[in-house]
Amino acid sequence: MISEKSSTSSSTTKSLISVIGASSVGTLIEWYDFYIFGSLAVVLSTKFFPEGNPTAAFLSTLATFAAGFVVRPFGALFFGRLGDLIGRKYTFMVTLMLMGGATFLIGLIPAYETIGFWAPLLVLILRLLQGLALGGEYGGAATYVAEHSPADKRGFWTSWIQTTATVGLFVSLLVILITRKSLSKEEFDLWGWRVPFWASILMVFISYVIRKNMDESPLFAKVKAEGKGSTNPLKESFGNKYNFKFVLLALFGATMGQGVVWYTGQFYAMSFIKTVCNVDALQSDELMAIALLMGTPFFVVFGWLSDRIGRKGIMMAGMLVAILSYRPIYERMYQTTNLAAKQEVAGRTTREQTMVADPKVAGGQIRTVTVKKAYTDGTQLTEVTKTKLSAASSTEPAKPEVKKTVTINDTDRWALIWLVFVQVIFVTMVYGPIAAFLVEMFPTKIRYTSMSLPYHIGNGVFGGLLPAVATYLATGANAANAAAEKAGAALPFAAPYLEGLWYPIVIAGVSLAIGLVYISSSRRVAD
Repeated sequence: MISEKSSTSSSTTKSLISVIGASSVGTLIEWYDFYIFGSLAVVLSTKFFPEGNPTAAFLSTLATFAAGFVVRPFGALFFGRLGDLIGRKYTFMVTLMLMGGATFLIGLIPAYETIGFWAPLLVLILRLLQGLALGGEYGGAATYVAEHSPADKRGFWTSWIQTTATVGLFVSLLVILITRKSLSKEEFDLWGWRVPFWASILMVFISYVIRKNMDESPLFAKVKAEGKGSTNPLKESFGNKYNFKFVLLALFGATMGQGVVWYTGQFYAMSFIKTVCNVDALQSDELMAIALLMGTPFFVVFGWLSDRIGRKGIMMAGMLVAILSYRPIYERMYQTTNLAAKQEVAGRTTREQTMVADPKVAGGQIRTVTVKKAYTDGTQLTEVTKTKLSAASSTEPAKPEVKKTVTINDTDRWALIWLVFVQVIFVTMVYGPIAAFLVEMFPTKIRYTSMSLPYHIGNGVFGGLLPAVATYLATGANAANAAAEKAGAALPFAAPYLEGLWYPIVIAGVSLAIGLVYISSSRRVAD
């Protein structure tokens, strides 16, 4: 690796903190806007999609969530090109406004029962706009900070930008928690879930005011002043075989594996706790928020460490331990909340039944049966079964909808917190050094474009598809077991709830193999 002489060696720590603060606030808000949809996926599945099949609605919500990730590479190309042509600052001002506007509008869309198929269609369109905006934001912020940083401390300073994705998720959970606690369960379900979307407009305004006063990146300004800027960033990034080789290496040897580790350790963990372990939504958000808060400082730790021992070793180690640990960790998470392994308190079971008119079917009724159970370790189960009865016959009801909610004890809560925290550590190992790693692979004049595409394919496509693909795999395994049980055959899957993990394990394994073989351990600086 060649050593780069930074043009910003005279920059003071104070000015760097100012640059990072201005960049990070906007990027954090964009991540908040992007992830609020995923944080509320379980609720949104009941608002924007037809009733009758909760699993299909949840999968549809995850698919819509994933759509925003899939278009991120297109945003990277469009805004990356603009960033290399007109500058970093103005480009990510545009992405900020686009993201904030789309998020706010999602909070205004009427529910499916009001406008029908227009609800999921409008959500999808706005979700795509969010993805395009985020595709242009990250590369600009990471490049901007890196081009202000001394070469020997680039990992440390850019790692602060890396914290924004997790902090954005943390803030989204925090806003949801505050909203849930400020409203009744009925109020939150009726309209309160919209508040986190509306709140983004205020955050975006504050960030806009901060970013408006930022200066352009000194390295980019110098290149432009010397007339060495790129006239066709896309052609020079991907038409040049030598540069394109590094784009492919960055994607398949680093960001692809980093992307699935990131989303497994944070989003899939949250989804697993809520939908597989059936832990109460409020408890789930709280324990995730605590684990994220505990793990976030390690982004900076591993960014700092990468300046001393190199980026590659830390990232590859993070992928390796994640691959080896995922199945044992998730098995432990499942068993922590497994009611079959707990002892029920005799005589504490209650059953309540109500009948109400079905507002959508003339003469129809909805029967709701609520069963509550208590366990000796303090765990509580609430099982709500809703059955729609037609006016013609109450003896042939539609397939009932069953919702289980497990309220866990404090010991189990902390067990889950630590299990998620360990996964966040894996995330910090692969993600903390990645911005500096990518920035150092490409020259200033095409850096925004070149680094943005592999990052957003790795995270947006491979990472973003993880919740939907993993849920699909686990659902398929459950269906196969149910069919085998019905036929009296042996169950094909001993632990169907773990089958979704094969997606991140395989993708990270491929990335690890490519990275170990083809990526140099020495620092490559393109300037």
